[in-house]
Amino acid sequence: MTNRIDRTRPDAPELARRGDHPVGVRTLKLVNPAQPDVFGAPGALADRALTVEYWYPAAQPGAGAARYPTLLRDGHRSLTLHGAATRDAPEASGEFPLVILSHGYPGNRMLLSHFGEFLAGHGYRVASIDHLHSTYGDAAYLAGKAFAATLIHRPLDVAFVAETLGGDYAVIGYSMGGYGALVLAGAGISDAALTSEMAPPHGLWERHRAPVPLGRLKAILPIGPWGRPRDVWDAAGLGKLRLPCLIMAGTQDHVSGYEDGIRRIFAETGGPTWLLSFQAAGHNAAAPIPAPQEAWEPSTHLDWPPFGHYADAVWDGVAMNNIAQHFARAFLDWHLKGMVEKVAYLQPGWTGFEDGLAPGLTLEARG
Repeated sequence: MTNRIDRTRPDAPELARRGDHPVGVRTLKLVNPAQPDVFGAPGALADRALTVEYWYPAAQPGAGAARYPTLLRDGHRSLTLHGAATRDAPEASGEFPLVILSHGYPGNRMLLSHFGEFLAGHGYRVASIDHLHSTYGDAAYLAGKAFAATLIHRPLDVAFVAETLGGDYAVIGYSMGGYGALVLAGAGISDAALTSEMAPPHGLWERHRAPVPLGRLKAILPIGPWGRPRDVWDAAGLGKLRLPCLIMAGTQDHVSGYEDGIRRIFAETGGPTWLLSFQAAGHNAAAPIPAPQEAWEPSTHLDWPPFGHYADAVWDGVAMNNIAQHFARAFLDWHLKGMVEKVAYLQPGWTGFEDGLAPGLTLEARG
């Protein structure tokens, strides 16, 4: 069956194997009331309607074969993704930590969906957000103020969903989602950014100048986080981030910048930080689902093939997803579940890889 989100290669690292929990999934409609409105007059407020795909450990095995109707990157063509979860299954009893997935700009809640079923099978609740004004099907992202809206609302959307669903949580954010995770974890926006051309109107970005991490946020996992080459933060602002942080990125990321972006973030955060680098990979390293079958075809709504939004020129998409799942599970098991034995998977030696070999990967740590 095409367009699966649950594929695991035979050579995937150890922690990328499926978990023991049966997995359920449901679609939530949440409304964050009276939020800052960059499209309105100064002081204007508007409700933010957020669609959230929510995976969780299920009470018992079900029919599986979940279907996920969604849109292609062109914002017009419909497609269906397939997985192994059971739609609307009863939830298992017990306390399960929360992981929030935050997509890129533009993107949607299915772009990182391979993390959803996988982590739920290992005892996590996973919520993936459609961020209003930056989804494929949200035409407003073409308007000038939509980019400003995402700069304001990424951390606010995640905080709202986390508060609504409750419990200790971590954030996996890709590109603009990585920006939001860094801000939410305490990285303060720089003075230079506040006066730049990209600054949101009405001084709304000021609220992220000195953010305070929410008490139940325990760790972040930014993938190709956007912002540092644009001086969204300076070293002092990133130094305010004290939570554990695992960054993943491709060394040829020309969107977020590897040397002038990712590596500077790695060097400047104030807490324990890891950097997993995919050698020769671009901006699509680790985060997007493998390119859907429909993405292989030209689109009349784009002047470039939609395939390029999902795929990497060098790395296989499933291989990158499995590697990302392996390291995410080690990191989250440690920092959300207190499983200190998983530290071994985040140290030199490539624990969990066949024969201890992981060609094309570099893992660094500091703090």
